[in-house]
Amino acid sequence: MVTLPILNRTESFSLNPSKIIALGLNYRSHIAESHSVKVRGFTDEVPEEPILFPKTPNVLIGPGEPIVIPKFLLDYKFEDLRTDYEAELAVIIGKTCRNLSPEKALDHVFGYTCINDVSQRNLQTGDRAGWFRGKSLDTFGPVGPRIVLAEELGDPQGLRIQCRLNGKTVQDSSTALMIFPVAETISFISKNFTLLPGDIIATGTPSGVGRLGHGDMVEVEIEKIGVLANPVVEEWRP
Repeated sequence: MVTLPILNRTESFSLNPSKIIALGLNYRSHIAESHSVKVRGFTDEVPEEPILFPKTPNVLIGPGEPIVIPKFLLDYKFEDLRTDYEAELAVIIGKTCRNLSPEKALDHVFGYTCINDVSQRNLQTGDRAGWFRGKSLDTFGPVGPRIVLAEELGDPQGLRIQCRLNGKTVQDSSTALMIFPVAETISFISKNFTLLPGDIIATGTPSGVGRLGHGDMVEVEIEKIGVLANPVVEEWRP
């Protein structure tokens, strides 16, 4: 569970979701770089409906907490061990909902924050069961630095979204470029699963994803929300 302050409020909000649902390939620019990422299921085709996958709640950490690349990965002796950052807008559900129309979807949003959809590419590529394990290792879902309430943020499309690695900008895009906008995404998910208060939807990442290593500092910045910064630690390093 992670507790984040609410912008322009004295209270905070504890994130303890029943589920975290994430989108893959929701920006055309990320689809275009799919060959370099080399992940099972990545193609150069624009999806006809949102591609969903789970992240488990154990991934959640707050601002300033370390992303830990686990030592057990060394046991596999991967030729090229790769764990990536992915800057994304996170949607926090505020009301229980099912079978929403896109027109009603945003009425059920509590607020928004940044999320880093950290991804272990070797597991994501190799696991026959799909992306589940590579997306759900401990600490692989930093969120923050704050929650902006839905009524204060307004339209979630058109926000600048960036990622910096050790101070260098590596992702720079806009949520206006999502293939499936937030309202459409919530509507689609709610037809498949009942959404509960506190559930989190990670809305996909633009191009520029890349690898993380020991000693890195990764920052996700979204307009109107702020900067989420986390150091990176390889568990086997002294």
